[in-house]
Amino acid sequence: MATAALLAGDIFRNRLVRFSGIAALFGGTVATVVAIILRWLATGHPPLSNLHESFVFIGFATGLAALVVELTFRTRLVGAASALVAVLALGYASVLDSSIRPLMPALKSNWLIIHVTSYFLGYGALAVATVASALQLAWSFVPGADPASLKRIDLLAFRLVLLAFPLLTLGLTTGAVWASFAWGRYWGWDPKETWSLVTWLVYALYLHLRAMRGWRGRRMAVVALVGFVFVLFTFLGVNFFIGGLHSYR
Repeated sequence: MATAALLAGDIFRNRLVRFSGIAALFGGTVATVVAIILRWLATGHPPLSNLHESFVFIGFATGLAALVVELTFRTRLVGAASALVAVLALGYASVLDSSIRPLMPALKSNWLIIHVTSYFLGYGALAVATVASALQLAWSFVPGADPASLKRIDLLAFRLVLLAFPLLTLGLTTGAVWASFAWGRYWGWDPKETWSLVTWLVYALYLHLRAMRGWRGRRMAVVALVGFVFVLFTFLGVNFFIGGLHSYR
C-alpha cells in the first residue's frame, strides 16, 4: 500500500495520496515492530538469531529508513522503491523456517542485541542509500534530467551512508568484544568477520572519495552499488557459500 500510494503521489504530484502512502509506511513499520516484540515474548530471547528473524528485522530497518527519508528529505520515488524492498525482505522472511529453537550458548549474551541491531539498522539505511544511488544512476542517463534533482538524490545517498557507517563500526567493534567473551579472542579471521571488515573498508573508501577526492554523481553511485554487493555477500553469501562460526546453518 505504501509503495503504490507513494509512487502515485510522486507521479501525479498529489499531496493527499502521498500522505496516505506515508501513513501506510508508518503503519507497516509499527506492525513489524509489534511482530518483533511478539516473537521476542514467544521465544524468550531477542529475535535476531536465525535467517527468518534477521529478514524480519531487516524489513523493519529498511521501512524505518524509508519513513525517515519520506518525512525529512523528499526525493521522488526513493520512498516508494525502498518500501518495496522492505516488502520483499518481509516476504522472504515469511517463507523461511520460523520455528522456535533454543539459542546456542554463544548467543546467550546481551551483546547480541547491540551487535546485531547496530548492523541491521545500518543495513536498512544502506538499502535505502542503494535505492537512491540506483535511481540517481538511472536518471543521470535520461536526456534533460534535472541537475538539481540529481544532486539532491546524491546528497541523500551520502547522508544515509554517513548514518550507516557509525552503525557498521559499532557492529564491528562490539562483535570483536563479544568474540573475546565467547571464544577467547577478539579476532579470528572467521569468514563473516573478514567480509564484515571488507564491507566496512568499502564504505570507508566511499566516504574518503567524497570528502577528500570530491567525487560526486555517477562515480559515487557506482561505489555505493558495489558497496551493497559486499553487504549482501557478508549477510547472505558467507552463510550459504562459505560457512563458519556465524553461519545460520
